[in-house]
This record gives sequence, structure tokens and C-alpha cells, in this order.
Amino acid sequence: MAKQEHSSILEALDVKKVTWYHVTTVIISGMGFFTDSYDLFVISLVTKLLGRIYYHHPGSSSPGSLPDGISAAVSGVAFAGTFIGQIFFGCLGDKLGRKRVYGLTLVIMTVCSICSGLSLGSDPKTVMVTLCFFRFWLGFGIGGDYPLSATIMSEYANKSTRGAFIAAVFAMQGFGILAAGCVSLLVSAIFDHQFPSPAYMVDPAASTVPQADYVWRIILMLGAVPALLTYYWRAKMPETARYTSLVAKNPEKAATDMSKVLDVDIEAGFAKNDQARVSSDEFGLFSKKFLRRHGLHLLGTATTWFLLDIAFYSQNLFQKDIFTTIGWLPSAKTMNAIQELYQIAKAQTLIALCGTVPGYWFTVGLIDWMGRFKIQVLGFSFMTACLIGLGIPYHHWTLPHNRIGFVVLYSLTFFFCNFGPNATTFIVPAEIFPARLRATCHGISAASGKAGAMVGSFGFAALVKAVGMKKTLLIMAGISFLGLLFSFLVPEPNGKSLEELSGEAEPEKI
Repeated sequence: MAKQEHSSILEALDVKKVTWYHVTTVIISGMGFFTDSYDLFVISLVTKLLGRIYYHHPGSSSPGSLPDGISAAVSGVAFAGTFIGQIFFGCLGDKLGRKRVYGLTLVIMTVCSICSGLSLGSDPKTVMVTLCFFRFWLGFGIGGDYPLSATIMSEYANKSTRGAFIAAVFAMQGFGILAAGCVSLLVSAIFDHQFPSPAYMVDPAASTVPQADYVWRIILMLGAVPALLTYYWRAKMPETARYTSLVAKNPEKAATDMSKVLDVDIEAGFAKNDQARVSSDEFGLFSKKFLRRHGLHLLGTATTWFLLDIAFYSQNLFQKDIFTTIGWLPSAKTMNAIQELYQIAKAQTLIALCGTVPGYWFTVGLIDWMGRFKIQVLGFSFMTACLIGLGIPYHHWTLPHNRIGFVVLYSLTFFFCNFGPNATTFIVPAEIFPARLRATCHGISAASGKAGAMVGSFGFAALVKAVGMKKTLLIMAGISFLGLLFSFLVPEPNGKSLEELSGEAEPEKI
């Protein structure tokens, strides 16, 4: 090992050049987000198939579909679990340590992904109840991944590339969405080839083959694979020095762990130096001092994430309905059940390739140059503009020769969502709060986002029925504009250490 040039572990972490350990941490943490997004978004691909299988009415002129309440529950119940998991595991991460509970979230996600596909029974009520039960607990595990992954990456990263590393972890969400589409394409193509059937308009009963029940189950269960692949490496990760030294008050352990991570010899005395540099005034989350120092920050991170997720998840979960409304997808009755899944997956995969994934990686490349605030304001601004551009001339976009234009503008909405607030709302809460409250505050901010996701998933379909797609898109534009305004409550963390941002580096003088 090399000789330590600094008398502080935190200083060494802040200036350490990018190493292979940073890269592996991104991969290990990022695969959790890959799994998260696969599990959260894949359900939107199979809901129409579930409707055909379990809610077919003989003699009906159109294929079966999930009743509105059941559709909203199946799509949104995971968000309820995620909401609770984010707060629970965020608090637990600050109490017990980030690493100690990090592997548990993967175990829950793996088990519940498999159980979701094994949902019991053959009658609609039993299958839907058990599916919702397991997806709730799947969401609970996913919720824990948000504050823990963000906090671990922020506490390992150096000052100059911290934003890019946290953004890279979150960018795996884009690949998870893409994988959900690709897996659904592959599985549906295989089953449609092996078990061909006529379109619904030709033979309603025969258009949904019995084997279609295996299709959605296989797609859901495959979400367990990436979680299983990274469990061993997640269990082997050492606790972060910022937690061990500043929260657990164990300088010897911090020095030992970081000697391996930084590949330098570190003395326990260096961790004690860090403790001396950081304020000993450990005010609590519900104290007046926290409210004075970080109250507006927490309000800003929570409200912007809440407003973002209303628009983001509404559009993601109901892409199939939007594409059907504008006529981009063929009429359901002209396809069999598995072909409809294939077409929906193809549309989502195209949007992910053209808008979602590129947006995430633009953020990774530019965030430490542009800063978090500029990217967030830019993203919200363009989301607002794109949604207005979709909403005001909505009838124009429904005409057959204008549909490609709709898809392009719709893709740009996702691009600027991900090269914008969808990434920055995840990054900033992991940087600006004290170490002892960092995971908790990130969990609260993320849970606010999932509250927005629940509003979107449960309310979008009802809103479209009540006021139509045009007004719904304009309402989403208004929500995006509100997110832009609340962004001014959030400080710019670029180029500063975590201790500077949280106020821990300068003890308050009495």
C-alpha cells in the first residue's frame, strides 16, 4: 500500500482519483437500480395481458381488460411499498449503518420478484390479490435501495466526480426500463411463435392461448436475476468511512476499511482528526436547529421529487394508453393477446432507446460541469415546454400522418426528464444533509417522490377519463412548472465536500 499523504480520511476520499473500486461500487449499487426499475415498470407491459386472461367476457366486441380499480392497484401498489421502504430503510441506514441493511433489500427484492410470478390461484380475484400482496413487499425492498445506494455512493466518491458517480448509479434505471421492454419482446415473440393464435376479431376465445398465463409470470420472475447476481458483492462492501467515523464513532474500523478502499496505509488517528474537524452538535431531525439549517432544503428536495414523479410515472406507466389513444398501436382486437404485449413492449423499448437512456447518460457526462441546479431547471423547463407542445395541438398529433411527430416530442419529454430532475432529485439529497441524517433525509425525499408516483399511477387514468388526454397533458405541464419553481429552494452542491454542504465542517461558535 502507498503512504498516506493526508491526515484525514475524509480529505483523502474527497481528493482521491477515480479507481477501479469507484467503478465496482457504481456497478454493484447500480444493479440494484437496474432491478428496481425493471420491477417497477415491467408491470405496465403486462397489465393488458392480465386483462385478456382473467377478465375476458364471452361475446364482448373488445378484449378483456382490468377494471379501473384493479388496474390502478396492480400498477401502483408497489409504490406504496416503496414509500414505506424508503423511510424505513433510510432511518435504519442511519441507525445501524448503510452496509448492514444493504443486502437485506436485495433479498426482499429477489424473493418477491419470484413470488409475484408465482401468484397463487387461477380465478381473477385470488391472482390479483396475491400479485398485489407480493408487489407491495417487492416495493418495500426497492424502497430501501434508494437512500442506501445514493448515500453509499456519495460517501465513497470524491468531490470532483461525485455527481457523475451518483448519477451513474441512478442511470442504471434507464437500462432496467430498457431491459423490461427487451425481455417482454423476447418472451412474447417466443411464445407467439410456439403457440400461434388468431386475432381477437377472428376468434375471441382462441386469441388468448392457455400458455399466455406463463408469459407474464416468466417476465416478472426474471426481475430476480440481476439482484441475485450482485448479492455477494454487496455483502462484501465495507461500511463507508463517513458513517463508521462520524456516526458510529469507530475510528479504528474506519481506518481499516478505508485502507483497503483507498489502497493506502491509514492510521486510526486520522479518523479521530475527522471527528475533531466535524461539529459535535448532533441536533436531531425534528429540532429547531435542523429546521433552521436544512428545513427549506428538505422541503425543496421533497417537493421537487413529488412533483416530478407525478408526471414521470404517469407517462411511464400509461404509455400503452397514450399510444393507443393517438393510434400509434394497432387496435387490440386486431391482435391476439401475446401480440398485443409484443407491440406494447416494442413501443416502450423505442422510447427508452431514444429518450430515456440517453437522458440519464447526458446527466452523467455533464453534471459535474454544469452543476445540479442548472440541469434540474433546464429539465423541468423543457418538460413543461414539451408537454405544452403535446397538449395544446393534441388533435393535430392524433392524425395518422402526424403520429411520428408526437412520438418524437414525447421522447424529448423523457430525455429532458432524465437529463434533468429525475436524476438530480436523486443526487442532491445524498449530498446536502449531515452524515447521521443523510439516509433518513434521502428516504423522506424519495418517499415524497413515491407519493407523487402513487398520485400519478392511481390518478392518471381517472384524470384522462374526466377531462381527456389533452387537458391531462397540460396539467402535467403545470406540475412540471411548479417543480421548476421549487427547485430554487435546493442549494448547488457542485465542487463542495459533503461536510461543507451539511454544515458539519464548521462547528458553530458559541
